[in-house]
Amino acid sequence: MSQFKSGISTVAMVTAMAFGLAACNDTSVEETKAPTVEEAAAFMADAEKQLFEAGTSLERKAWVQANFVTVDTSAIVAEADEEFTLLGVKLANETKRFQDLELPAELRRKMNILKGALTLPAPDDAAKTAELAKIKANLDATYATGKVEMEGETLSLGAVSDIIASDRTPERLLAAWDGWHKISKPMKDDYARMVDIANEGARELGYKDVGAMWRSGYDMDPDEFATMVDGLWGEVKPLYDALHCHVRSKLSDFYGDRVVSDTGPIPAHLLGNMWAQEWGNINDVVQQGAGSDASIDVTSLLKDNGYDAIKMVEKAEGFFTSLGFDPLPDTFWDRSLFVKPADREVQCHASAWNVDGKEDVRIKMCTKVNAEDFVTVHHELGHNFYQRAYNKQDPLHMNGANDGFHEAIGDMVALSMTPDYLKQIGLIDEVPESSDPVPALMRQALDKVAFLPFGLMVDKWRWQVFSGEVGPDQYNDVWWKLREEYQGLKAPNDRPADAFDPGAKYHIPGNTPYMRYFLARILQFQFYKAACDQAGWTGPLHECSIYGNKEVGKKFNAMMEMGASKPWPEALEAFTGSREMSGEAIIAYFEPLKAWLDEQNANRTCGW
Repeated sequence: MSQFKSGISTVAMVTAMAFGLAACNDTSVEETKAPTVEEAAAFMADAEKQLFEAGTSLERKAWVQANFVTVDTSAIVAEADEEFTLLGVKLANETKRFQDLELPAELRRKMNILKGALTLPAPDDAAKTAELAKIKANLDATYATGKVEMEGETLSLGAVSDIIASDRTPERLLAAWDGWHKISKPMKDDYARMVDIANEGARELGYKDVGAMWRSGYDMDPDEFATMVDGLWGEVKPLYDALHCHVRSKLSDFYGDRVVSDTGPIPAHLLGNMWAQEWGNINDVVQQGAGSDASIDVTSLLKDNGYDAIKMVEKAEGFFTSLGFDPLPDTFWDRSLFVKPADREVQCHASAWNVDGKEDVRIKMCTKVNAEDFVTVHHELGHNFYQRAYNKQDPLHMNGANDGFHEAIGDMVALSMTPDYLKQIGLIDEVPESSDPVPALMRQALDKVAFLPFGLMVDKWRWQVFSGEVGPDQYNDVWWKLREEYQGLKAPNDRPADAFDPGAKYHIPGNTPYMRYFLARILQFQFYKAACDQAGWTGPLHECSIYGNKEVGKKFNAMMEMGASKPWPEALEAFTGSREMSGEAIIAYFEPLKAWLDEQNANRTCGW
């Protein structure tokens, strides 16, 4: 599913919970009987059935709301989400009946998944459940309908993002950046209230807070998980630090020391992305004066070859079918949204959906013909092919081994979009001859490596918010403190006292846990290296493409078919041979670039 965890939803679950509550409220002698394994199994079978049915109902409503953003569709989704949350909370609470019972491992795993299935649990209180659902819908609608008044025009996020991506005038970049960050100011009070309600719900389920609940979904102790991701960051941080140092120096050369000092944090509006999470759009600045850039301009190639959104998606599908996967169903092409309609508001944030938990897979994307969206299309189809691979699993196992797996699948495929691949699909006639891998690796690093600390700090911020360590009056200050600590960035102007800059990033008002994206950046390289090893590749890792390798595809599909039926280390081992997530593969991929960066940075003052 899209924004709903594990593909589970709302309406029919009310019936299930009514049954569960009847059992709890019955003061007869039956209540005092110790539950049995058979009762636990029957409860789970019934719960899964109702969750699956309710999930389909909610997903259809959410699809309509995302494609027709109005007051009415937002209200419909809020009502359905309220029912879903109520049902999910009651079912999760019902698992407490079996918490002291010795259960088979698979059944215990399902109980744990059910407990943590809701991203934001409401307490067992109808009024607060309704309030939470309304807040969530309002936050989503506020983001989706955000507009920026600039230069006498009313601009959408897409338009101001284009300015951030392509303009090189600091004043105009600041106006676009500041304008978008104003749209989230009205969210702050609602967000704080949402945190309070959700934390109450999480505590009723036995978690310290929502952050601990999220971290518990990784087959390990929540604190152990936090330690693991810190360790992964420690592995890759030297690569990021080297990139940051070089990029800052090039920006200082380009804009002058008055705009970008060659020491200290980089102003966040100058990096080509509204949230400075990926820096690929300033590749021209970073590589200016670096000599001949033999890397390939995919955006120009797409346009020169007459690509539109549909053709981009068809080529992405072709990569997966070259690995042996079945083509997407006709309904995918009939029901997906590929381009932004001119006549209505839609939620343009790209997403992949499986509406019925079976074959009704779709994407929703306001696709532009450029290299970035070509990669994004591969990413979203990765979700769809993963959803199809595990669609025969039990409902609670119809998900990724962990959420990082889901995000990594398509991105792993996109790493194979090498010059050889571009030739195979007819975008270029000949592979350029170049002995210098640095320009192409720099392009990749400006997105893949630059993203790593952002992927980590978003949930670092939320964990502190959910734990109460950071209160509403500190939301913005701590956000920028973490951005400086992890990314080496700073706000480009003094932030107003009422600013709520976290809300200017979709995943905050959309309540999508973000650690999955950090893990995906690690896992996609780990998957990619394992695939290249299986293909017998012996050259530089960054030149490997698995396009057309059905043996790799067969083994990859075997892992994907597992869904969430086994702990993620088992799924990881099934494909890579290792039970540990590791940054070694990403370090190996960028090894030539890191050596080059170290040479460039030799006489610079790095760090911030």
